[in-house]
Amino acid sequence: MITGSAEIICVGTELLLGDILNSNAQYLAKQLAHLGISHHYQTVVGDNPLRLARAIAIACERSRLIIFTGGLGPTPDDITTATIADFFGVPLVENVEVLADIKAKFAQRDRVMTDNNRKQAWLPEGADILPNTQGTAPGILWQPRPGLHIMTFPGVPRELYSMWQTTAVPYLQDQGWSNGIIHSRTLKFWGTSESGLAAKVNDFLQLENPTVAPYASDGVIKLRISAKADSLNAAEQLIDPVAKQLKAIGGVDCFGEDDETLGNAVGRLLIEQAATLAVAESCTGGGLGAMVTAVPGSSQYFMGGIISYDNTVKERLLGVSPQDLVTHGAVSAPVAEQMAGGVRARLRTDWGISITGIAGPGGGSPQKPVGLVFIGVANQTTTWHIECRFGHRKSREWIRLMSRNTALDILRRTLLSNPQTV
Repeated sequence: MITGSAEIICVGTELLLGDILNSNAQYLAKQLAHLGISHHYQTVVGDNPLRLARAIAIACERSRLIIFTGGLGPTPDDITTATIADFFGVPLVENVEVLADIKAKFAQRDRVMTDNNRKQAWLPEGADILPNTQGTAPGILWQPRPGLHIMTFPGVPRELYSMWQTTAVPYLQDQGWSNGIIHSRTLKFWGTSESGLAAKVNDFLQLENPTVAPYASDGVIKLRISAKADSLNAAEQLIDPVAKQLKAIGGVDCFGEDDETLGNAVGRLLIEQAATLAVAESCTGGGLGAMVTAVPGSSQYFMGGIISYDNTVKERLLGVSPQDLVTHGAVSAPVAEQMAGGVRARLRTDWGISITGIAGPGGGSPQKPVGLVFIGVANQTTTWHIECRFGHRKSREWIRLMSRNTALDILRRTLLSNPQTV
């Protein structure tokens, strides 16, 4: 069994500029954890041989498995293979087998192979081929030094995924890299802060196996519980009791796990209570309805929504009082309540939710600043509202995101605490 850690080096100036999301690093990190391979470092470097060589030198000092993605194509800025070979002082050799494969793939597509594609057939002398059935750029499997393993993959995610599962995983297992698994479960919270939740669960943050780590993403606070064990079942047994305790501490703030959203949480409760929902939106422009319908099976409880940007739509379709629009304005408590009640009545549902607010960047005033949002909730017997202030320094999309999630969370908490009102 090999001991040591892995490192990921992603090559591409487009990654540094933010033009492309680095999903390959995320995929590889999860795959390494699944194999139980320790992974301590990731590097992103542009299409520059000198900087890539420096990244390789640093990686060789601290890691025993170095995984490269990107830079294997036929263009001049694809420099990964040549830089690796040069760093280890090994010549590039044209691989006849790879060249024949590239020619065959061009022929299958009824295309003529250009001269620059021959570049992809030049590999470091002594390196093994990491086959690519989905594209023309192969990778390499290589041990240029005793105890150091090199793997290269194209930057195209589809090609990387196929090559990893087909060749890389069996290779790593055969070489003795796989050492059980590292499995994680993420608990999700809304209505609390990262620092506040961390203070409540501080003792758990000191655990060694499983470990617990807090972080935030798009307003959702998360606790990641990670366990290293010989099998998935053993890892789950380590995680289960810790997750149970953390959920108890979080209480109603904890709405789900892993890929679950607030939309999932609301949907489950609506199904359990055989209740239906409709939404009326102004500043979120249909985003709330999109979150609800992103959940498979939402047609069981979601009847539809009305996007009422203009006041005439609020009046004609939702029954909002013209006088209240004049007196209080479209962004106000009375209008939010009437929007919620109106869409519930119009679409004949058990619940109605509305959102009206000022998402910015313009349109605010000292009395009604950017970030002011009113959320209305209505059922068959009661209508009420919540006033929120999401801050003028935040972006328009942040305010819209917070509005959507907060609206769903208000309904979730209501359904949990008072289901008999349906």
